[in-house]
Amino acid sequence: GNSELPTAVNITWSSINFKTILQWQPKPTNYVYTVEISGINSNWEKACIHTEETECDVTDKLGNVKDTYTAHIKSEMLTRSENFEEPSYAISPKFTPYNQTTIGRPGIQTYEQINSKLKVVIEDPLTPYRFSNKSFKSIRDIFKNDLEYTLYYWKDQSTGKKEATTKSNQFEINIDKGKNYCFNVQATVLSRTENRKSQESKVNCTSHQREYGTEVFIIIAAAAIVILITIIVLSVTLYKCKKTKAAKEKETVPLNDV
Repeated sequence: GNSELPTAVNITWSSINFKTILQWQPKPTNYVYTVEISGINSNWEKACIHTEETECDVTDKLGNVKDTYTAHIKSEMLTRSENFEEPSYAISPKFTPYNQTTIGRPGIQTYEQINSKLKVVIEDPLTPYRFSNKSFKSIRDIFKNDLEYTLYYWKDQSTGKKEATTKSNQFEINIDKGKNYCFNVQATVLSRTENRKSQESKVNCTSHQREYGTEVFIIIAAAAIVILITIIVLSVTLYKCKKTKAAKEKETVPLNDV
């Protein structure tokens, strides 16, 4: 009967930015698995029916991210049987997406260093969930004020780090003018006691020379304009001189014509 089939073991939830995969063992032989998911505030729903795989994407079954879910992984025969016994199943650990999903590494959308200001705009990681207009929700849309970013920054070639925090996705901090800075960011879910922080983003560094780019362009443009004006003035002056000289030569009558 179905009760003799092996049941799933080593059941784990793998979740990053609310994309959640249920995984287990062993690989089935001559039988299949069906996954059922239920939250405290929701009914049982089937996912990955009669699968020979040992993982199942259950993201769309966890729509209420603050609910706590349990999965049953049923072991079932492929062929029909007159035995109507309920299939044997294994029970997963409980999972609450809001508290347990891992926050992915944030990205840096833009940054610039202008004089003594460093401005950094963070790209909020996206989730698989959508708004009614089909655009994807970001982790900020879900966590709201429970999400905080920390900016770690330091002078290039230095080991002394400073940090700043914000509940938005933008930083504007005071720095030493004329110095290059390196920085990265990290997300924190403030309400959590475990798994609070994301991985740190990649390190970016400013290039001080870039802040003079506009000034250099203006200086070069101004110099070019001055040179152009000088050439025009000289050309006009030379033209007038030639014209005056030609007029005087015309007024002078040669002696052999008298």
